[in-house]
Amino acid sequence: MQTLSHWIDNQAFTTAEPVLEDINPANGEILATVPLASQETVDKAVASAVKAQQHWAATPVHKRAQVMFNLRGLIRQHQDQLVELISLDNGKTLADARGELQRGLEVVEYACGAPELLKGEHSRLVASDIDSWSEFHALGVVLGITPFNFPAMVPLWMIPMALICGNAFILKPSEKVPLAAARLGELLAEAGLPAGVFNIVHGGRDTAEALIDHVDIKAVSFVGSTVAARAIYQRAAGAGKRVQALGGAKNHAVIMPDADLENAAATLIGAAFGGTGQRCMAISVAVCVGEDTADRLIQHLLPKMDELKLSADNNQQADMGPLIDQIAVNRVNTILGEAKEQGAHLVRDGRDYAMLPAKGCYVGPSLVDKVTDSMSCYQQEIFGPVLSLVRVNELDDAISLANAHMYGNGACIFTESGAAANRFSSRVEAGMVGVNVPLPVPMAFHSFGGWKQSLFGDLHAYGPDGVRFYTKRKTVTQRWLKQTGHSTAFGQL
Repeated sequence: MQTLSHWIDNQAFTTAEPVLEDINPANGEILATVPLASQETVDKAVASAVKAQQHWAATPVHKRAQVMFNLRGLIRQHQDQLVELISLDNGKTLADARGELQRGLEVVEYACGAPELLKGEHSRLVASDIDSWSEFHALGVVLGITPFNFPAMVPLWMIPMALICGNAFILKPSEKVPLAAARLGELLAEAGLPAGVFNIVHGGRDTAEALIDHVDIKAVSFVGSTVAARAIYQRAAGAGKRVQALGGAKNHAVIMPDADLENAAATLIGAAFGGTGQRCMAISVAVCVGEDTADRLIQHLLPKMDELKLSADNNQQADMGPLIDQIAVNRVNTILGEAKEQGAHLVRDGRDYAMLPAKGCYVGPSLVDKVTDSMSCYQQEIFGPVLSLVRVNELDDAISLANAHMYGNGACIFTESGAAANRFSSRVEAGMVGVNVPLPVPMAFHSFGGWKQSLFGDLHAYGPDGVRFYTKRKTVTQRWLKQTGHSTAFGQL
């Protein structure tokens, strides 16, 4: 068992504080003890960041970019170790952990282009003898609060963008999955990041609130539930801080009658059950246009669901791992029970999955048919391996259904009709849309974020919005009066 410490000034910082146990959800074993930061630890981490940030912001941008290049190489060099830490801590399969790390690495690579991203804008002669230009300045010390479901990817959405813009960064990782974050701190130091520019403070809700409230924290990035995202947005924005709080989701996949159902079913299997459904971009609702479409989709889904393998030892053949803890298991089981009571048909009930491992926090894949928009399995973000199937008559009904939901993170459509795809893409109220693509997660050179109660704040994560979020714009307008006939120490002007 490992004893974790905070990470301040590029070294472990240990003090006498209460601890939590970091549990492996696959088997219940204790992986580490995690300290719960006191106010004194929070103050020390922020003071360290404040001291380091001014010098870091004055560091030439190409030298900041070199640290990102170094980090990229170190992540690749140690990727097997990082993948193992992600898998141990979160319970996800090795393949899923490897995919997570790769998506995070893409943001590191994007940040390597900082000289292009931060070069500003210039206008010559906006008026007689007047030039104007804009510059991008760092905010100061910024905070990232990250979730359990992506122990490496979500921190890597935030850290490279904040650092490359000249900020110092404090990370409060989920206390349920701290191991990968701790290793990233070591790799950043090895990459050449000066002491204090990146610090890690461990803890739970009290620690997060102490950091949010600190007067020297200028911005907060958060990914988690909508309840927490809303509360953090209100708390931090009310204190005058910049906030980017990504919340929950209920992503709809519309299946048209002309869709390639074999392809749709194959991709839905990964989108609904990959990561054991613990993704804000999971497809948790399949909206079938037409009764026949629904019946045929089920026939394509069932044999694929029956082939899914759960594993307690993260072997290479595993398709699904455990949920994060027993609380999550109880939540999924409760919602499945409610779905049956409310009149849905459980085509596959994950509570009765025949091959559940003896230990760990497991629920099998579930397919729930005849779901209506009033049922709890439709209204709530389940965050588990449950695919709900809703039947509608027309495409417009499907669009209206998705638009009426409180969440608007992502949505997709499966069709062979360009007209249907265009109508859906233009009318659906979601921040990320896929056409025959089940998980429309943008690449690092775009930005990630939803609409409605899936995002609180004006700017999305990483990409161009990441640069805008972690910088403040200064516009300079300059005029030099012409001097004629005046002598100076250098001669006639």
